[in-house]
This record gives sequence, structure tokens and C-alpha cells, in this order.
Amino acid sequence: MTYRRHALPLLALAGGLAGCAGEGDLVVDQGVGITAVLSTCPAVGIPDYTGDITTFGSANDASLANLDVTATITNLRSTCNDEGERVYTEASFDVLARRTDARGSRTVTLPYFVTVLRGGSAVVTKRVGEVTVTFADGQERAQASGKAGSFIDRSAASLPEDIRERITRRRRAGDVDAALDPLAAPEVRAAIQRTRFEMLVGFQLSEQQLAYNATR
Repeated sequence: MTYRRHALPLLALAGGLAGCAGEGDLVVDQGVGITAVLSTCPAVGIPDYTGDITTFGSANDASLANLDVTATITNLRSTCNDEGERVYTEASFDVLARRTDARGSRTVTLPYFVTVLRGGSAVVTKRVGEVTVTFADGQERAQASGKAGSFIDRSAASLPEDIRERITRRRRAGDVDAALDPLAAPEVRAAIQRTRFEMLVGFQLSEQQLAYNATR
């Protein structure tokens, strides 16, 4: 599963990131031409094919003529409080919906999920919520808003001290490992991966809806 590009990377290898680091972030830019920012706050994003949902008038007909309601998650933004031992992240988003038949008032309830992943694949938590969109009589388009939150343990999102020291240790010319990239060491990369969390938000889709999104 891949993620849309507005998901924020936990580890960014690019010059100029040092100025973006917040208090408590680990910044690496010494000796080996690397700038990296590691944060205890999770990346937030929408997995591919889950940011849209389509419903049809009858379940066995996925033609455009049978299309009922379409909706999209957009304007995803997040805040993170990492001051305590439990790091809390809250995401808010808008849902833009459109119906094909604008006759009469109508309320549509759409399910969405919020999942926390560790290391790119391990599911830590998953919850399902609902967002309600209300169409007025004659109204083709409507909008609603939703929120999702998650906690992660600061200790799980923090590097062990020995790995942290290995990354940040100043290297002098003539040192055996002066020209080596500490982030290339397998044990360092594995430790960083274990501290990498993502908070993912998307529509809770059926298998048919997911397949429709992937092939349309």
C-alpha cells in the first residue's frame, strides 16, 4: 500500500531541513553531508485508493448510469502534542460529496478509518468512525468535516541512546568511520524503522469499492 504525497516523512534526507526541527527533534548534519529530522510525532496521510468512495443505486451495477453518491477526503491537516509520555496526534479533514439525484433532502453517512502503523506495516491500532453529509432539497453538492485522533508511546517512537549517540557523534578527519554514513548501517536503519509511526485516514471501503477505486 502506498500513500499520497501529503503524508509527512519521519526521516527526510535533504538539505535545509535542520531549520524545520522542533524542540526535542534529532537533527543530523555533521561530518557525512546528511541532514535528517527524526520526530516522535507520526506522519499523517491518506493511503492510495482510500481517499474516495462511490456508492451505486444497486449493488450489482457499477456503471456510471447507476452512480449514486461520490465523496472525497480532502484538506487533511494535523496537530501533535509530544510533550508527555503519550504522544497525541489529531487529524481533521473535509469530505466533499456529490449526488446524481438532487431531488429531496437527504442524509448520507460515510464510514472512515484511522489506523496507526509502526515500521510501515505493523498495525498498532485501528478505529472506524462516521461522517454525515446532509444534502438540502435540490442540492447536488454538500460538505462535512471529520476528526480522528491517536496516541503512541513516546518511548516506542524514540531512538535508543546508543543508536542516537552513534548517529550524532562528531567525526574528525582521520577517524576510521569519518566517511561512513551512520544511517546506512543495518542496525541503525532497523532502529529508525522501529520508531517510525504513521497515522492513516481514509474511507472504510468494501472490497468492491476498493477494487473500483484501483481500476477506474
